[in-house]
Amino acid sequence: MNARLTTLTELTRKFGGAEYVKGGGGNSSAKTADTLWVKPSGSTMIAMTPERFVALNRAGIGRMDEVPVTGDVQRREAAAKEILAAAARPESRGRPSVETPLHNLFDAIYVIHTHPALVNGLTCAKNGKTICARLFPEALWIDYIDPGITLYQHVRDKVAVYQRRSGRQPEVLFLKNHGVFVAADTPERITAVYADILTRLKTEYAAAGISLALTEQPLELNTADIETIKKAFPAAERQALISIKSFATADGPISPDHIVYMKSFVHKGTLSETSVADFRRIHGYYPKLLETPAAVYAVGTDLPEACLALELARDGALIKQLAAAFGGITYLDDAARGFIENWEVESYRRKQLILMSDQS
Repeated sequence: MNARLTTLTELTRKFGGAEYVKGGGGNSSAKTADTLWVKPSGSTMIAMTPERFVALNRAGIGRMDEVPVTGDVQRREAAAKEILAAAARPESRGRPSVETPLHNLFDAIYVIHTHPALVNGLTCAKNGKTICARLFPEALWIDYIDPGITLYQHVRDKVAVYQRRSGRQPEVLFLKNHGVFVAADTPERITAVYADILTRLKTEYAAAGISLALTEQPLELNTADIETIKKAFPAAERQALISIKSFATADGPISPDHIVYMKSFVHKGTLSETSVADFRRIHGYYPKLLETPAAVYAVGTDLPEACLALELARDGALIKQLAAAFGGITYLDDAARGFIENWEVESYRRKQLILMSDQS
């Protein structure tokens, strides 16, 4: 077994826990001069095994630079998708992560990309960029860009500027309303950098008096609410209905992962058949989450979907709580939200996770 691939598997599983990612979020890679191994789209980091990584020809990935930087985004995304598919080695299965070009961009051997709530409390905050410059002066901050080829091209150019100025590539890359990339040549360095990031952020949250645990209230089940949900949702949409404690959910779309697994908006306020119908009319879908004064309900087509929606809702609520330390939370605008909601790549990623849940 390739030793580098074995190390990558260990790193991926290490950073695949709930502290770092939710669902099929995050990705990881390792490389040699000619080959890059990357987590397939939609797979969970914590369950990765060596044979599941997608191996790609690095020269083939490099053809991504042939994609124009302007023009119809759908055509550009299609071209990027074809390039990645062509770069995958024949023995590989699965679709490589859409962020593969970003991994290939780094000279470092290992790259681990995650979405910790502790980090996103910063990246999703109104003053995040300013605070990041103070806390992590050596890191590269990237304002929100639609993921895919557009993000890759933007980061490529920013990394080139950084390298010209400092003589090296950044070790840490913060993406607004998204997460963090850490790149290094050894697993020990990856671990040390992540530990340092989280330690610095914990110190800031403590200084601001912000708890690292989500503030929740005991659950008060309301049978009338449950009956209303049963009546308001088609049977196919409510095969699973769960709730745990009550908490203050986010007020809008936070990141691509939150949009993919729990949708952009939560139904809030008085619960009725009419309010659910109004929500669907306004947003175009039935809510996955419903917040009432006494409970937060997650509704899904099956239990894994409902559980994942609730997990992302709690993560989003924690990010909202943490962002108060840095001026409060910022949500994605309608253009960014619409891109994610209609992006085939994200639809594929969600389906892959559902398939894995069904098979487990």
